[in-house]
Amino acid sequence: MPPDMPTEPIRRRIALTDDGPILVHGPIEVVLTDGKTMISDRAVTALCTCLRSSRYPICDTSHRRRVRNVTARGSGSGMDRGGRGC
Repeated sequence: MPPDMPTEPIRRRIALTDDGPILVHGPIEVVLTDGKTMISDRAVTALCTCLRSSRYPICDTSHRRRVRNVTARGSGSGMDRGGRGC
């Protein structure tokens, strides 16, 4: 192994939020469903989970315009008031 290669894998911190995106800490590469890749060198990248973002897969805070039905942490129905899933 070359001397500049890390011996331990680099671990990324991923934070799940109750009402918004998945927050990934550190530079990332995202492989999209069509096989294309997206690279983010930001300290924290917000990945969209509501599919409403005009910058998908990056969150643009579109989820803030709707209300989620969450009764307890992680136990929400995943539906908004109109019956649409997240």
